[in-house]
Amino acid sequence: MSNNFTNKLINENGDAPLVRPSQKNWKKWLGVLPFFLFVILFVVLPSVSLFAGSFQDAQGKFTFKNFIDLADPTIVAAYWVSIRISLATAIGGGLLGFFMAYSVTIGGLPRWVRTALSTFSGVASNFAGVPLAFAFIATLGRVGMVTILLKTVLNIDLYDNGFKLYSFWGLTLTYMYFQFPLMVLVITPALDGLKKEWREACENLGGNSFHYWTKIGLPVLLPSLLASMILLFGNAFGAYATALSLTGGFINLVTIVIGSQIKGDVLHNVGLGYALAMGMVVIMAISMSIYYVLRRRSERWLRL
Repeated sequence: MSNNFTNKLINENGDAPLVRPSQKNWKKWLGVLPFFLFVILFVVLPSVSLFAGSFQDAQGKFTFKNFIDLADPTIVAAYWVSIRISLATAIGGGLLGFFMAYSVTIGGLPRWVRTALSTFSGVASNFAGVPLAFAFIATLGRVGMVTILLKTVLNIDLYDNGFKLYSFWGLTLTYMYFQFPLMVLVITPALDGLKKEWREACENLGGNSFHYWTKIGLPVLLPSLLASMILLFGNAFGAYATALSLTGGFINLVTIVIGSQIKGDVLHNVGLGYALAMGMVVIMAISMSIYYVLRRRSERWLRL
């Protein structure tokens, strides 16, 4: 049997034995080993630690009190504020990003405009945290450049007219800076996937632009639009450094409450902080599951 098997590995020209597939396949995994190591160290192990810590009290004993405390009105309010600001920026950033992406893909603007917008979106979608907060304070703060310019040139005082950068809508405006560029990057491939043949078929059947968009374009793009907005929702829901740097914790976001519970001096309950984080994980998991389902549906249409 051994000789027969060896002979099967000899090719017809009498060359050396062929390498077994199992001897080559393991080498292909070497390139992705850093990825799996990264996932284990920074995703799996922290998640397991987070889950275990959420069921422990200050003495390390098992308890359900951390999850019971999530029903506290202040904690519920923190979740609600985070959800509201995430929804506002997801819808606002989603619509703005969609129309901008439409303008440079189907709208017929020059090619260089699309290149410039794509470059800006790639940078701005990752611009957050302390630098973004400082940029908005220097621009729209009480002594910011735009604030002073409007007051000096046009005699318009933003803050006398009710605008506050360090409020819910001020933070929403700040989040929009990285939300709509992300929408541009995500929705552009879907817009590129709309086939010209679909519009031509609609026109050949006597339809116009209104018929095309209501019967073909928007129904095809709707899963991608919803999926992209859900992605924006998750992106804003997990933001922490921007809100903390801009408002100093004045707005009671759930991420700020978690930070206060884990490393705060006055509020310090690590187990409750872990339970709060688990609640965020559940909300994010639901959002990403919906995003995945909608994304698969949109890809099925665009493959036709």
